[in-house]
Amino acid sequence: MKHLLALFLAISLCSYGQQDDQKIKEIFDTAMTQSSSYDWLNHLSNQIGGRLSGSVQAEEAVQYTYKELKKLDIDRAYLEPVMVPKWVRGTPEFAYVETSPGNTFNVPICALGGSISTPALGLKAPIVEVIGIEGLEKVGRANIEGKIVFFNEPMDQTYVQTLQAYGKAGKQRVNGAAEAAKYGAVGVIVRSLSTRLDDYPHTGSLHYSQDPSVPRIPAAAISTNGAELLSKTLELNPNLKFFFKQSCRTMADVQSYNVVAEIKGSEFPDEIIVVGGHLDSWDLGDGSHDDGAGCVQSMGVIELFNKIGYQPKRTIRAVMFMNEENGLRGGTQYAENAKKNKENHIFGLESDLGGFTPRGFTFGASDKQFAKIETWKPLFEPYLVNTFFRGGGGADIGPLKNVDSSVVLSGLRPDPQRYFDHHHAANDTFEHVNKRELHLGLGAMASLIYLVDQYGF
Repeated sequence: MKHLLALFLAISLCSYGQQDDQKIKEIFDTAMTQSSSYDWLNHLSNQIGGRLSGSVQAEEAVQYTYKELKKLDIDRAYLEPVMVPKWVRGTPEFAYVETSPGNTFNVPICALGGSISTPALGLKAPIVEVIGIEGLEKVGRANIEGKIVFFNEPMDQTYVQTLQAYGKAGKQRVNGAAEAAKYGAVGVIVRSLSTRLDDYPHTGSLHYSQDPSVPRIPAAAISTNGAELLSKTLELNPNLKFFFKQSCRTMADVQSYNVVAEIKGSEFPDEIIVVGGHLDSWDLGDGSHDDGAGCVQSMGVIELFNKIGYQPKRTIRAVMFMNEENGLRGGTQYAENAKKNKENHIFGLESDLGGFTPRGFTFGASDKQFAKIETWKPLFEPYLVNTFFRGGGGADIGPLKNVDSSVVLSGLRPDPQRYFDHHHAANDTFEHVNKRELHLGLGAMASLIYLVDQYGF
């Protein structure tokens, strides 16, 4: 009896038919042979380049994607205004290690996003190594005051899901400057968040303390090779000094936009399915993986449905969010507008982990919703994109949970092993994106959206 009940439950939850196998094959076939996504990414990367919020390049990307979306057979494309921060890197950063007066060697660094500048002539001071935020207390104020703090916690190589390692080690980048300043540090150098050893420093945002009694101090990332060399040199000579110079600054907020394209649903137009990526990127590379890939895949979903002549039941909305990297203003503004307009979002899907081979999806869903989603896994098995597990969606769609807690949020999960080789670094460039991998991700995203559109939750 128990087995019969389980079988009945499985049958009742299962919500797809033979026609869905055929439709998903058509989706993947079309994605692999007719998509414009790779060409769009080529233009974003090689004709526009890095798209830091508030920059001329970010504005060029807004206008380019808006123009391309308007060429598609859709109900509307529009720009959603959002005010974004404007942080400027300035002249290239420079750093060296001084082992004794007159004896120095250079190391690769880059300013962390949102950091203040050093003094005009640079900053030179003794340096002390700590492992993670927790290391500050172990070293103590007496050994930190007046010095530069070198945070040297590496990403844990034992994590197969590299996002877990990033989250753990990333605290030193995000909060390191604010915490070190409480101990009297005059500057911060942070080991780059990368899973390999190379000479590329990886930037990323930091958060300063909002307490006016805690000073803001300059902060930079050092390449993983540079971090290894600095650590070994400190072992031999704890009294060495570190010099770095950066001229970054924060300016007044500027006007920018989320770029939105929409196909109205034929049966349930008030139920919205949103798919997106973030159009802004850091300025060191051209942002191909982070997150040009997610943007062109999201645009590609709309184009793909056009090409196969699919008229969705529910409204499909593709959004290229602005300012994920250093403020999340675009995602926050989109959710605020959705709440003000009393929109009903039932599903959000984000691609923001690069254009690598897709392996599956994460889902922020209730037990009942996830049980239904899991019945779709066999449809993704022929494409090796059938790893479904519980988790969040993405940063930009996250604020939708504040509008309606029942909305299901999902994230495309490509193979994660190479992502942090390029993340926030100068080698996040177009030549490191494989066309087939990018389009496989598009096919997976469009297939999942098709199923949600067909069957809802």
